[in-house]
Amino acid sequence: MEKTSTGAFPSTMNSSEKQETVCIFGTGDFGRSLALRMLQCDYSIVFGSRNPQKSSLLPNGAAVLSYLEAAQKSDIIILAVHREHYDFLKELTEVLKGKILVDISNNLKIDQYLESNAEYLAQLLPGAHVVKAFNTISAWALQSGALDANRQVFVCGNDSKAKQRVMDVVRTLGLTPLDQGSLLAAKEIENYPLQLFPMWKLPFYLSAILCVFFFCYCVIRDVLYPYANGNQDSTFRLAISIPNRIFPIAALTLLALVYLPGVIAAILQLYRGTKYRRFPDWLDQWMLCRKQLGLVALGFAFLHVLYTLVIPIRYYVRWTLKNRTITQALAKTDDPFSTTTAWLNDSYIALGILGFFLFVLLGITSLPSVSNMVNWREFRFVQPTPWCTAGRNSSVLRVLDGIFLLPT
Repeated sequence: MEKTSTGAFPSTMNSSEKQETVCIFGTGDFGRSLALRMLQCDYSIVFGSRNPQKSSLLPNGAAVLSYLEAAQKSDIIILAVHREHYDFLKELTEVLKGKILVDISNNLKIDQYLESNAEYLAQLLPGAHVVKAFNTISAWALQSGALDANRQVFVCGNDSKAKQRVMDVVRTLGLTPLDQGSLLAAKEIENYPLQLFPMWKLPFYLSAILCVFFFCYCVIRDVLYPYANGNQDSTFRLAISIPNRIFPIAALTLLALVYLPGVIAAILQLYRGTKYRRFPDWLDQWMLCRKQLGLVALGFAFLHVLYTLVIPIRYYVRWTLKNRTITQALAKTDDPFSTTTAWLNDSYIALGILGFFLFVLLGITSLPSVSNMVNWREFRFVQPTPWCTAGRNSSVLRVLDGIFLLPT
């Protein structure tokens, strides 16, 4: 794989000319996947294990040594074990002094501990340069070349040089490092993989409120009122007609809500006379979820298109056309063709098609930025793995299940 670097981020290594050795503590699923990816990028890998002789399923070309021997081989040590197993590191305090210790662990639930795992590790080993990284990337993304999942790697650390070296490693693996600052950001980074669509809550709530409101309005207008006024049963409209009215209204309303916060923000900046003052929290949250609002609106637009396409095959429509034709035949009358009506109808449909095309184009351009914010839990929620029938003991499924909760 070709290595790239930029002048803005000077690399401290050149793996195409020199094989840098990276040590990985832990031989679980994630550690093996990360080692395989690094081996493909010309790194030398040495594993540190409690039982080097019993370690198996490791990538070809990787050596397995004891923790002490492995730590002496590299300046960069990736810690792929759970927090409750950090105690063995106390015996390596002298060896780890001055080395870069990359913590990739996650917890079972949000805010499980008072401090982050990385901060706890920094307190445990004050002589090491602790950097938080790789905890937002899945083993599947590493094995598939990051083609099917998030490529972003959040990185934080107190030592800028150590953090820069880790970011260089991330780039070499074909991933995108995002500098999040000091280790104070580690807790937020560790909570990120445990979240499930946090930026989608507001769009979903708004969509639900809009749908419920307009559904109740349409039911009162098109079902209850005809029944109360003329004892007419129109309950069949609940399946197609009423949803097909709700979907375009919800789509256009949500689309308006995509652009409205930008207008409000511009007016607020003009009123304040500066763009360097922070927006109110409600406006800030609203602006952050604009892409999600747009995609939900696009979903409603798609539903409107599908519901509209089935109108000609509905029983009510076919019954109405058949009876109208029979009535005109018996009365020997017809409806004269109106060019004006035809123009208005065709223009209405043509503009609808053009608007939907532009809507789809806008949605497609938003997909990459939205997918980059999707963590592995959300990715699996939307796109479950096709290997569910392979059995819980298969190595492929164990790699997928060992995404963030690292085995020891």
